[in-house]
Amino acid sequence: MTVDTLNPPAAEPERRGRKASKEMRRQQLIEATIDSLAKRGYSETTMADVADGAGLSRGIVNFHFESKEKLLVATLQFMADEYAAHWRAALQKAGDDPARQLGVIVAADFDRSICNRRKLAAWCAFWGEAKSRPTYQALCGARDQVYQNVIVDLCRKLKEDGGYAYEPVAAALALAAMLEGLWLRLMMGTEDVTRETAYQAACEHLASTFPRHFSRGGGRAQATG
Repeated sequence: MTVDTLNPPAAEPERRGRKASKEMRRQQLIEATIDSLAKRGYSETTMADVADGAGLSRGIVNFHFESKEKLLVATLQFMADEYAAHWRAALQKAGDDPARQLGVIVAADFDRSICNRRKLAAWCAFWGEAKSRPTYQALCGARDQVYQNVIVDLCRKLKEDGGYAYEPVAAALALAAMLEGLWLRLMMGTEDVTRETAYQAACEHLASTFPRHFSRGGGRAQATG
């Protein structure tokens, strides 16, 4: 029997453990960044705030991200990936019916894991900086376009099936703007808007725009197909 002295049996599990620990620390720092953005806003968030929020040393923050900008880009990347994975998973489970697909995409926007005050406030902090930061625009632009293309395609299919008079691109833009507006109202806490009432408003929009495919009932729009 020979012994591999260069790669002993324990080496691979040890490497995996170190990698897991590194990823766990990075995620701790990203979550603490989201917390700080929600509490303090963009300009007032510092590396020290993030370190304290994560319960880690400031040296560890610098080791993983080197600068506040790199930490914020990583946080935005995480949030964008999480959002995209969430609506894509909902769409995948919806089957082939376009009305049901559109319904689950809209519902996904109001799921508690995505739609909560903490994350909405962090999104708004990034939105406020996007115009002057091309990196943020580039990071989210491609994902936004994919999302919008899916919505346009579903609006086109519903128009063909229902004989609606709207223009699909305009209808998709109106739907996306309405959803973003409801998120903003939720973040601002105005007019006693809650996650549930915001979702009801979105369902009302679906039933009004696509009356042959969605019916009102139970506080939500039901696909009639």
